[in-house]
Amino acid sequence: QVQLVESGGGSVQAGDSLRLSCAASGRTFSNYVMGWFRQAPGKEREFVAAISWGAGGTRYANAVKGRFTISRDKAKNTVYLAMNSLKPEDTAVYYCAARRNYPFSVDAGEYDYWGQGTQVTVSS
Repeated sequence: QVQLVESGGGSVQAGDSLRLSCAASGRTFSNYVMGWFRQAPGKEREFVAAISWGAGGTRYANAVKGRFTISRDKAKNTVYLAMNSLKPEDTAVYYCAARRNYPFSVDAGEYDYWGQGTQVTVSS
């Protein structure tokens, strides 16, 4: 079973940067897709970014394109989300997720494993 643990959230001011980490237990395979989602109070869970474990191809939501960067370290079984130029509308709980089978998906219901979430708060 795959277990995911997020870390790196916090409270920052608009324009600041944060880097989130997602540590995955055990081995991950080349056909996995790793994703980041976020959820604000009263809103549905929203796709943020995803990366293919094997080749490192990436996808981004339009709202974060050019500001956020997803990456992975296969030796450490860790996925990162570097967030720059943070805005108040980025405030949410951020979740790491894993999908066992290709292709990419922006649908949270198609991901198989989830972390517990980490809070990101951006004040103006």
